[in-house]
Amino acid sequence: MGSLCRLRLTLRHELGGLMHTPQISYSYARRFGVLVELKPGAESTAAEQQPTWVVRHCKPLGVGVLAELGRKLPDGFALDWLETDEFERRLARAYEGGSSVAQTMVDDLGDGGLDALAHTLNAPIDLLEADDEAPIIRLINALLSEAVREGASDIHIESFETRMVVRFRVDGMLREVLQPPRAVAGVIVSRIKVMANLDIAEKRVPQDGRISLRLAGRPVDVRVSTLPSGQGERVVLRLLDKEAGRLTLDNLGLTRDLQTRLNALIHRPHGILLVTGPTGSGKTTTLYAALSEINTRERNILTVEDPIEYYLDGVGQTQVNPKVEMTFARGLRAILRQDPDVVMVGEIRDVETAEIAVQASLTGHLVLSTLHTNSAVGAITRLRDMGVEPFLLSSSLIGVLAQRLVRRLDARYGEAYLPDAAECALLGLDAEHPPTLYRVEESARQRGQGYLGRTGIYELIAIDATARHLIHEGAAESAIEAQVRQHSPSIHQYGVELVRAGVTTTEELLRVTASG
Repeated sequence: MGSLCRLRLTLRHELGGLMHTPQISYSYARRFGVLVELKPGAESTAAEQQPTWVVRHCKPLGVGVLAELGRKLPDGFALDWLETDEFERRLARAYEGGSSVAQTMVDDLGDGGLDALAHTLNAPIDLLEADDEAPIIRLINALLSEAVREGASDIHIESFETRMVVRFRVDGMLREVLQPPRAVAGVIVSRIKVMANLDIAEKRVPQDGRISLRLAGRPVDVRVSTLPSGQGERVVLRLLDKEAGRLTLDNLGLTRDLQTRLNALIHRPHGILLVTGPTGSGKTTTLYAALSEINTRERNILTVEDPIEYYLDGVGQTQVNPKVEMTFARGLRAILRQDPDVVMVGEIRDVETAEIAVQASLTGHLVLSTLHTNSAVGAITRLRDMGVEPFLLSSSLIGVLAQRLVRRLDARYGEAYLPDAAECALLGLDAEHPPTLYRVEESARQRGQGYLGRTGIYELIAIDATARHLIHEGAAESAIEAQVRQHSPSIHQYGVELVRAGVTTTEELLRVTASG
């Protein structure tokens, strides 16, 4: 039987002038400490019979290695010594795109090729060393490699009646990257299940697993979720870059004033500090950054999470597991018996967890947690609706941080313009003297370009004596909102300042704050 298909995945490959020859695999380069690059000016010196390649190395080269390099590079090469740190940086940069995987994504997928899925992969796996494996394995590894390189947060693998679609979520937006043939859907899903230690025979119920990977020495965790559907299983891979778990408050894009106020709250000895926002708004990252800020040898910091997204050195982290009745409430009760100074609860989902958190804060613990609300003041209403007594809430709550993530305008595709009266009204600007704003130029918009990366917009309310009194008296949300707004701008106002500074656009701000 002929090949089922030839898949081609167009992957961006920005090497900044570096170029490794395809004959030198990543595993060979790392093992012997060699990196082959095109010699600067090689094209202009070709006629003079000068070496075309330069071999940069961080280890002494034996006779066997030199002979092998001579065979692979018949045009000759020069040698250049690099210190280990510089070699590692260049190696990661040169091979990070997984170019040979990208350029030969899936060759002939005959009947025998599909059976290669039965092979297992050891964890952690270095994706760049999987270059010569079976086609399906190379496809999955290349997708993971490219997703990490592009900063994707999720990979969606979806099956439909006549096709299969792979999409990346980058900067909060989904975009299609590949359409494998429907015939290989089952083996792709099964391969991912093998990597995540899931039951490949069970296709009737959802399954959750985890994969630990390395990309050029960079650790990445992947959360795997499978879901049965009428046209085959759907798979979503959530990519968790472990380096992101090392963020501090300095990396969150906070204004100096807001960071100072937030820093004061997380250094309080007791009370509840909440972070609110929709799913995917960066709440967990903010909590981890706050914990990193106060993580010292003098503090015992414990968390209960679902799931543990990043592991923090020096912090005791507990995973929720409903299958054995390990809920947030039960986990919180348990860690309060571990003599903590600071407690982080991944999410307050029910009144039981809320009441335990309140009691913990009243007995001398600093409690950090999240809620799904559209505004900071909305968190107060949500806790009251859950059944937390106003007098307890007023005594325990010290602050609420609401946040969203907006895409950053890519300066290469921005164009200046003057907003009309309607837009000025939306942003609270003076229509008589409108400021110059920036938007994505139309040609870039049509190509799906115009934004690069994301940043946060925030709203922080610190509970002062007046707000405490209003909460205690059961005041309406509008009354509390009016009071706190005297001292703190809203999340919309925070975003307007970023629009005026050209960091983001009106369209993007309204997209993430329309429901807030």
